[in-house]
Parts: sequence; C-alpha cells; structure tokens
Amino acid sequence: MTPKLSGVFFGIVAAATTSLQAAEKPEALKVGVTAFLSGPASVFGEPAKAAGEILIEDLNEAGGIGGVPLEVFWVDEGAGGEALLAEYRRLVGEEDVDAMFASISSGNCNKVAPLAEDLKVLNLMWDCGTQRIFEENEYRYVFRTQGNATPEMLSSAIYLLKTKPDFKTVAVVNQDYAWGRDSWSMFSTALKALKPDVEIVGEFFPKFGAPDFSTEISRLSAMRPDVIFSTAWGGDLETFVRQSAQRGLTNIATYVLPVGEASIQRIGHSIGEGHIIGARGDHYFLRPGVRDDPAFQAFVDEYKEKTGDYPIYPTFHISQAIAALKGAYEKAIEANSGEWPDREQVVDAMEGLTFTGLGGEIRLREDNQGLEDQLLGTTAKVDGYDFMLLDNMMLFDGEEMQSPVGTLSIDWLASLKPDMINSVSVTTHSHGQ
Repeated sequence: MTPKLSGVFFGIVAAATTSLQAAEKPEALKVGVTAFLSGPASVFGEPAKAAGEILIEDLNEAGGIGGVPLEVFWVDEGAGGEALLAEYRRLVGEEDVDAMFASISSGNCNKVAPLAEDLKVLNLMWDCGTQRIFEENEYRYVFRTQGNATPEMLSSAIYLLKTKPDFKTVAVVNQDYAWGRDSWSMFSTALKALKPDVEIVGEFFPKFGAPDFSTEISRLSAMRPDVIFSTAWGGDLETFVRQSAQRGLTNIATYVLPVGEASIQRIGHSIGEGHIIGARGDHYFLRPGVRDDPAFQAFVDEYKEKTGDYPIYPTFHISQAIAALKGAYEKAIEANSGEWPDREQVVDAMEGLTFTGLGGEIRLREDNQGLEDQLLGTTAKVDGYDFMLLDNMMLFDGEEMQSPVGTLSIDWLASLKPDMINSVSVTTHSHGQ
C-alpha cells in the first residue's frame, strides 16, 4: 500500500465556525460517486475509480475521517442522464448518503446541481468543466473542487502566446456538441482579445465519435494554419492525431490540446515534439513540486501497478474531492468542540475551504467555485518512455485565470487586454528540474 496520503496530500487550512450541535457518530460516512464506467467517457471514469479506491483504502486504514471510514457507492454515468438522476435520488433517499460527488459530464452537472439543492445534500462537482454552474445560479449545497473550462482555455491561449508569439493563423477541429462548441468559443474569444490580429482560417466540427478525419485533414493541409486547436478527447482525439501524423499535418502546424494530458500515453510518439498539451488543472504524474515526494511517488507507482498506466487528470480530481470532504468534516468537528457535526454544519464548513489533493492547493471562493492552478507543457521525447512527456511546463495561478465572481466568462474573456500575456503569474519548469 502507499504511505498514508491523508496527512501529506489531504492537508487542510480551515477556519472555525460557531455552530455547536452534536450529531450521532455514524458507523460509516456514505458517499455516492458518479463517473463514466462504461462508454467512450470511461477513459476518464475508470481511472478516477481506480485512484479513488486506492486513496479511500489508504484513508480508511489511517482512521477514516474523524475516526469514521468512508463507504462509497459508485454510479455509472454511462447509463444515461435519466438513470443517473434516478440513482442519485435513490442514494440520497434510501441509502441516506452523506455526500455526493457528481459528475463528469457537464450536462449531468447542470441537472444534478438543482437536484442536490432540492434534496439538501452536499454535492461536490469533482470533474465537470462547464463554467455555467455558478455563473447562472447560486447554490448552498453545491461546490466545485476544481477549476472549470475558463481557466483551462485561457491558460492554453496564454501559453501559446508566450511560446509561439509569431503565429498568425489558427483553425479548430472539435467534436460537435456543447463542450466542443463552448470550449472553442472561450478559447477563440480569449485569443482574439489577447492577439487581435489573429486570423481564424478554419472551423471544423465533425460528429462525436467520427472514425475518419480525412476530409478535415485534407482541408487543413491545404490551409496550412500555424496552429490547430482541439478540445476533443478520448478516441476522437487519438484518431485525429494519429491520422494527422500519418498525413504529415503535425509537422506543419502546432497542435494545442487543452485536455490532451488524458490521451498522451495512448497517442505515444505519433504526435511528435513541439505540441502544446493541457492537463485540466495542475495534474501530471511528473508534476513539478510534488513528483519527488515519497508519498506522491508511491501513489503513482501503486496506480501504475494496478492499471498499467500512469495517473491522468481525473485521478487527481477525485483526490481533490476526497480531500475537500475530509477537510470540511474536520473543520466542522473542530468548530463543534470535537463532536460529530450534523450535515448542515458540514455544508457550512465547505465555505471558503482550502485543501490539497494530489497536486497544488485549492481554495473555494465565495461562489463555491474552486480556484485551481493550470499546467501546460510542450511535447518532448524522453528516453525510457514510449510516449511524449511534457517539457517547458508552465504553472498558471488559478485565481488569475478564473473569471471574477459575478461575471460571465465569455464577457470577461472578451474584455482582456494583450498586456495580460506578460503580467500573469507563471512559473516555468523543464522536464529535468
């Protein structure tokens, strides 16, 4: 087993609250977790489940939370939205879960948030990226323990502008559904604000699950854009990159793949060097600042032994949700003079919480949105690995990359000025550091 991570990566900074009610200490702390365990998006859900099982077993062996072990109910988002909501209601009503972690799908998150509010159950949005959740509504019971699409797209644009400032043209190849359309809208809006003379020469939105990208690749080869942007994921991204490489397109354009970290191991060396990869946060199995920590390395080793792969960003996101839950209960217990808190006290304790999973520190701001640093890097071939690693890594401050409370992301991105490229806080790391 890994060294106990609860004290190393589940560090908490908590301010005491004032409520002093005592609740009966349960035999187990029940948590429902929704994740894609079937279908194309299981490339995110299965790794998260594998990591969650490791982390929760370690946490329980270390005494659980306040002396209470976690009991987890896994829910397959792949069963569809209607089945997901039915199982969500069942877990809250029949299993009497103490908290829910939901969801991966942004569409599901938009449905789950008002349901959690109606059921008065603590819900941690542990992986979904839509910025709409807290921009369009206010919630008491819903919190996001990570960043959202806004800092992911903005940091990708700034990294591109810092590392390839002389590019002139850009094209997009994105899956034709809400994520593909919305992420491109945010990235292109930020890019045009920061580099007004950029020219968008092609916009392609092939259907989700397309097996062949020859039409898009032929047109892009004729256009010869300097940059090709894609937030496609899973098999779509991997097929597009491989077919692009076979046609030589990866030698013509710089690819910007803000969610590419989750696919880079399966893409192997086919993408080539010099392309930009994002990690949906600061998530990377060789993350600067923690990769040499014995407990972090032990987790990476155990995860690889269990799955055959290195951990990817959903594994880090699930660690943040676990850390946040642990932090909220410990904060509530402290405020309750050491007594077990009721569920409303735990919700109160979530407000303003600061916590650390397998990565950097996360802070929940007043609208319940997590502030998460963003890591990007450029593909580089390194001896000993059969896939590209990230070099010239940059860590962007999560708060600077996130739209301010009370603003719409798209409006805020449109208002940015080119001088932001050099004014933002960023630390740079090479692979060897």
